[in-house]
Amino acid sequence: MTRDTSDLVATLQQVEERLRELVYECLREAAEDGDQDAVAEERRLQQARRAVERALRALGQAPED
Repeated sequence: MTRDTSDLVATLQQVEERLRELVYECLREAAEDGDQDAVAEERRLQQARRAVERALRALGQAPED
């Protein structure tokens, strides 16, 4: 039985996009201020973003660029 996962895929794509935006914000803060907390936060957010990408691939969808 194949289940319709299109709603879940759409939600995961939105989450991945928001995580990507947060990563860029952290990188910008780290570059502008030398904020080491922002660097640590960026790493944590990247890890979460990659996990969402893996979930999308497992559902048969490539993450949006």
